Amino acid sequence: MNGQLLYPPPGFHFRVAFELRGQSVQDVRFQEVAGLTTEMQYETVREGGENRFAHQLPVRAQAGDLVLKRALLPTSGVYRWARAAFDDFSFQPLNLVVTLLNAQHQPLLAWQVVHALPKKWDVGAFNAEQNAVALETLTLSYRYARTLRS
Repeated sequence: MNGQLLYPPPGFHFRVAFELRGQSVQDVRFQEVAGLTTEMQYETVREGGENRFAHQLPVRAQAGDLVLKRALLPTSGVYRWARAAFDDFSFQPLNLVVTLLNAQHQPLLAWQVVHALPKKWDVGAFNAEQNAVALETLTLSYRYARTLRS
């Protein structure tokens, strides 16, 4: 990875790679990735004798949900992995890497998402009046995401 960012990177050139056997080249192609968020949780501690304020102490970081959107691909490994969770209640935690790429398709930044599990699967609306691709949205819960260093 290139450790130097000389310009603000565009958000449209990326890939998502699951650590999954049996995936195809289609499994890294997503239209949208959202939810690489971390929020710090705080505990409020009131100090005896001081009523003007309360201390806010950091407790832990909590990850949000990762939302992946792409064309509906029922033959892909990611689709089969998610459907196994919803149809058969068979959960297999996976790690995945979201990589932001430059114009030469080289990694600029990457985040490893650890212990991802399917939380929600949604197929977009079908509309006979529009010429649009059928979309699927996969929401994953995960333990944490860490930035990979070059």
